[in-house]
Amino acid sequence: MNRTLITVAPTGAEVAKADWPQLPTTLEELVAEAKACEAAGAGMIHVHIRDADHRPTLDLGRLRATVAALRENTGLIVQLSTGGSVHDPLEARLAVLDANPDSCSLTCGTVNFGDDVFSNPWPFMTELYRRTQIAQVVPEFELFDLGHIAALGRLLEEYGLPFGGKVHADLVLGVPGGLPANVPNLVTAVQALPSAVTSWSATGIGRGHLPVLAATLALGGHLRVGMEDNLFFAPRRPVTGNAELVARAATLANHLQRPVMSPAEARELIGISV
Repeated sequence: MNRTLITVAPTGAEVAKADWPQLPTTLEELVAEAKACEAAGAGMIHVHIRDADHRPTLDLGRLRATVAALRENTGLIVQLSTGGSVHDPLEARLAVLDANPDSCSLTCGTVNFGDDVFSNPWPFMTELYRRTQIAQVVPEFELFDLGHIAALGRLLEEYGLPFGGKVHADLVLGVPGGLPANVPNLVTAVQALPSAVTSWSATGIGRGHLPVLAATLALGGHLRVGMEDNLFFAPRRPVTGNAELVARAATLANHLQRPVMSPAEARELIGISV
C-alpha cells in the first residue's frame, strides 16, 4: 500500500503528569486524546495506562475498561503495551493479553533503558508470542537494537507467523542504551529486517523524531508519534498534545504523496480481522 499508518503513543510509562500536565493519564483524557488523534490521521493507538495517582500500572481491570472505552469511542486499532514500565514483573506483562486488545507490543530483546534495564529474555519472548497466537492478538515487534532484529528472525523461524499472517515491526531509535536515532542507523535496521516482515514503522526519540520520521516516509515505512517518544514540537516549544504530532506527521505524509490510512486499512495492513 502506498499509504501511511500513523500509530500514536500518547502516554508511555516514563513521563510524569506533574511535569507535563497535558499528558493523558486518566481514562477520560485518554479517550479524548484518542478521538482527536483519530481525527488528525491516526489509525492505531499504543496504550500505556496509569493509576489514580498517575503512576504506570498493568491493573487488568483498568486495562479492560480502557480497551472497551477506546473501542466504543473510536475506530482505532487498540494496541496494549506488554512492556509496561521497566519495573513490572514478567507475569503481569503476560497477563496484559487477558484484556483482549486488537494488538500488543512484543519487544524482541533486553536493552539498557537509560539508568534501568528493560528485561525481555528469550523465554519470556517465546511465551508471550505463543500466547498471542492462541489469543488471536496481533503482535507488533518492537526493535530497539540490531540484535533485536536477529531475535525477531529467530522467533519467526522457530514459532511461525503471528495470528493474521502478517509481520509488522516497529523500530524504536534513540532510547539511551539502544540504537541512536539517526538516518544511517534507520537504513541499516530496515535493510536487516527479516524477509517475513510485511510492514514496518519507526519512531525517533526526542531530537531524532523528525529526521527518523522524514526518512521513514522516504523509505516506505509507517510512522509512530506521540508524547511517549517526544515531548517537544520544536526546540523549547513543548507539544500541546498528541494530536498536533499526529497532524504534522499526516501533513508530511500527504506532501510525500503517501496519505494516511484509515483504521480499516490499517487493520488489513497488519492482519487484524475487520
